[in-house]
Amino acid sequence: MPRGHKSKLRAREKRRQNRCKKQDVESAQAIAAEEGVSPSTAYPLSEGRPENLPDAESLSAPTNPQGAAATTNTTEAVSCTSSEEGASKNDEESQSSSQTTENFYRDPLNKKVILLVQYLLKKYQNKELIMKADMIKFINRKYKVHFNEILRRAAEHMELTFGVDLKEVDPIRHCYVLISKLDLSYDGTMNEEEFMPKMGLLMIVLGVIFMKSNCATEEQIWEVLNMMGVYSNRKHFIYGNPKKVITEDLVKLQYLESRQVPDSDPPRYQFLWGPRAHAETTKMKVLEFLAKLHDTVPSAFPSWYEEALRDEEERARARVVARAHTAATARARSMAMASSSSHTK
Repeated sequence: MPRGHKSKLRAREKRRQNRCKKQDVESAQAIAAEEGVSPSTAYPLSEGRPENLPDAESLSAPTNPQGAAATTNTTEAVSCTSSEEGASKNDEESQSSSQTTENFYRDPLNKKVILLVQYLLKKYQNKELIMKADMIKFINRKYKVHFNEILRRAAEHMELTFGVDLKEVDPIRHCYVLISKLDLSYDGTMNEEEFMPKMGLLMIVLGVIFMKSNCATEEQIWEVLNMMGVYSNRKHFIYGNPKKVITEDLVKLQYLESRQVPDSDPPRYQFLWGPRAHAETTKMKVLEFLAKLHDTVPSAFPSWYEEALRDEEERARARVVARAHTAATARARSMAMASSSSHTK
């Protein structure tokens, strides 16, 4: 068969596969809509971790230039992107992404994972308890035998993409809740539903900063995000405009602090943890998140693990001092009131 004809056949087959994938996503989202899941929460997902993710050994020292490259394929888009965006990727990236998507749809359970993630997002946003029986009913009772595996995958997607953990709070009634990895302090400056999709991105950026000696340049952050398919000049199907999220939104919310690199011309910027990040999370929580991305444990990164332990100890001492101060203030106030009362008599 002539080479040109073979190329046309391959191109035609690729277009057919893309149409099928898009129909699968639209079908899953249509089912979710019928079940009452808000379209705003119908995020397409994919499975696994990127093949180019460095292993734990390569992240053993903060001086490693690839040290912050922790990421996940849960944010890979399985919906169709424009041909212009696709053309900007090199052939190797496109083939890898296509193969990942094909593997994802080869497993029929993953459609149920998508539905369950959308169901969990709705429950989280409505601050409702999650019952095992309701989840089984939602995904279809005939999948009950596979429920544990579907729930495991969905819980991992929730953690790595949206930064929330699924916890069983009642093992008898099989009741679950979703808990943010951040001790969020809602003060009216942000909308929880709008912020939630960005939480996973924030955790990764905080991790990059931590692993870069607590100060990372914008270039270092994008080097990591590019590995997970997030680009500064390309709209992301979950994060929207990621450059705006990082350089404006998260800075305005005080999760990140932005500083100009000294003597840089044109101006370049570096990022640190903002006061809100210090208040709502810890280095250990961020390290646990990154370790999860690598399918390992925090102690697999000795230098950062030791720093995270020191941070935990410092926080514990600060809490003890704060409690002692509060107790002393309360005693002094009580004694003053008692003294005042005795004088009035």
